[in-house]
Amino acid sequence: MFRLIRPLFLLLVGLCFASVLAAQNKPYRQRALSGKVRQLRVRPDATPDFINVNRVAYFQDKKALREIARAEKRKSWTSARNMLEQYVANFGIENFYKDNMMLWRLGQLFERAGNEDKAKAYYRLALKHHRQDVTKIQLYYDSLEKKDADLYVPLKTYYDIVEYRKNIATFRPPKGVYTNMGQGINSQVEDYGPSYHDDSEQLIFSSKRKTRGLHNIVDEELYMAKRQGESWSDAEALPKPISSPYNEGSACLTKDGTTMYFSRCECPSCHGNCDLFVSHFKNGQWTVPQSLGMQVNSTAWDSQPTLSRTEDTLYFASDRLGGFGMSDIWFTHKLKNGQWAKAQNMGPIINTRESEVSPFYHPLYNVLYFSSRGQLLNFGDFDIYKAYRTKGRWQEPINIGPLVNGKGSEYYFTIDGESKNLYYARSEEKNMKNLDLYSFPLPMEAQPLATTRFEGTLVDSVTQKPLSGIVSIIDVDNGIEVASKYIRPDGSFDFDLIDGSKYVMLIQSPEYFTVEKQFSLKQDTVMKLMTTSIDYNIPLIFRNIEFDQGKSNILPSMHVTLDRIVVFMVDHPNHRLRISGHTDAKGDPDVNEKLSQDRADAIRRYIETKGKLKPNRIDSRGYGSTEPLKEEVTEEDMRINRRVEFRLIKPESEQKPADKDAGGWN
Repeated sequence: MFRLIRPLFLLLVGLCFASVLAAQNKPYRQRALSGKVRQLRVRPDATPDFINVNRVAYFQDKKALREIARAEKRKSWTSARNMLEQYVANFGIENFYKDNMMLWRLGQLFERAGNEDKAKAYYRLALKHHRQDVTKIQLYYDSLEKKDADLYVPLKTYYDIVEYRKNIATFRPPKGVYTNMGQGINSQVEDYGPSYHDDSEQLIFSSKRKTRGLHNIVDEELYMAKRQGESWSDAEALPKPISSPYNEGSACLTKDGTTMYFSRCECPSCHGNCDLFVSHFKNGQWTVPQSLGMQVNSTAWDSQPTLSRTEDTLYFASDRLGGFGMSDIWFTHKLKNGQWAKAQNMGPIINTRESEVSPFYHPLYNVLYFSSRGQLLNFGDFDIYKAYRTKGRWQEPINIGPLVNGKGSEYYFTIDGESKNLYYARSEEKNMKNLDLYSFPLPMEAQPLATTRFEGTLVDSVTQKPLSGIVSIIDVDNGIEVASKYIRPDGSFDFDLIDGSKYVMLIQSPEYFTVEKQFSLKQDTVMKLMTTSIDYNIPLIFRNIEFDQGKSNILPSMHVTLDRIVVFMVDHPNHRLRISGHTDAKGDPDVNEKLSQDRADAIRRYIETKGKLKPNRIDSRGYGSTEPLKEEVTEEDMRINRRVEFRLIKPESEQKPADKDAGGWN
């Protein structure tokens, strides 16, 4: 059951805020239907069905290949592309690595035709199934994908944002925390493979905590713990005949809790290293487990079963010969006679040349979760992905994001029926082998209903050029955490969110005041946003910062502007602020100087108190009428001179040589 397989590859983090100009609805990715079980409709993948994957090992048609070559030689690109796509649609499993360059070439032909979606789809296949140098393919793919790549903010930066913003009442995002499930469940050795049964609130999992025999051979068994409010009961081993002198693990239960599928290893009746078995709960006890037979099992390792929502399809992991990689996800469906059909491979979209393990099918929706180290966006060793099934086809897997997936391994997991918590096994980078069970509030990226697209672009209101920054989305209705992202170099960003919920969007940058926008998501939405940058060399003067005659009280009309400054100072804890108070020349100069000082101090105290700022970040000084902007001839001239100036000061490390003096302090 428990198996570690060698690591792969790549962490994709990029670099790279605002009034709404326009919002429009887009037709794709609409979700519909009411009722407890809703069908999810997402944008279909651009690749064919590959109908031969479970029919032939290797497809070859020499005549068709000659015709494709002739079309390419004549530079009949449309004809060559159509014939090659038809040929590739007939690929067997071996074609994906033996004829991998055909996938690359087909991607090139679609890119030439301007069909970037299909080009990227075939480049992805070539990259996921290559067994040769794919540097060129990676460059082709990256050149297209960079426009749509998810540029997640590093976790430390994300949690720093969360901590800073807790001081601001308008934005209190959740902070999901990995919660170790405690000593009653976890042991000093590997604990993994959880399966949660909603009705009984029982967690069944695998553990290697026991040994047997004189040589202390590891005895892998299934254990059960029951939820008790916010905690769990101490785990107990399942009784005989589930427990045996052999190894058992990776169980799943039917919805009524009366049938269990699990894996048993190295037993006399096993066809391979590990086989899938079934047992039924009758008369208060489990029946003697029965093998699912050679239609499902193989002479290799078969484990980690999960049932489809309708319980007529069983998905599992296997490293049998004839697959795409070191371990693949396979499936079998129930025949009319109640028997299971011959197992089939899930195909090249889900499986890769590396390893896919621990499938989990959501109990309410057609969403399959699994762990992989061969998909193209990967944060560590094994990451968890989700894939949607639409119109009978599995779509490109989606990484559920850095709030769950770290630098270690995340696998062997389950999600409760309400999609609130993820229970999974993870290892720390310093000890990759010792798995413990954890719970984690299911973030937006992992939510099955997060299929409504929210897109935006941010440009400078003056230059119309794209701007950079960090975009954060807060789920106001459900408190579901959403990983923050960098804006892409072209000014774009997007999130998959849950339809019908209310959100707050914040866009942050040291170059702009933080922008806060509330919206209710009804369907796929596009927003165009604009803002203007802060010039650190020029003080900011706000028209609505005007005090009553001769007084220094902060007025309600000032709150909106001052709160923007508060938010900026909270979001940028290394920045400083200089506040300068000025009056007109009317009256006693000494009185004016004291009044301007009192006003500057009042603003400083408001910002410090509202933002709970550390001391000495704000300097306030009153200049009275000593620094007029205009000669006072008219009442308007006097109004202009009665002002409060704000100058934001970057940290030394962020200043260019040219603006150090301009932003310096007296």
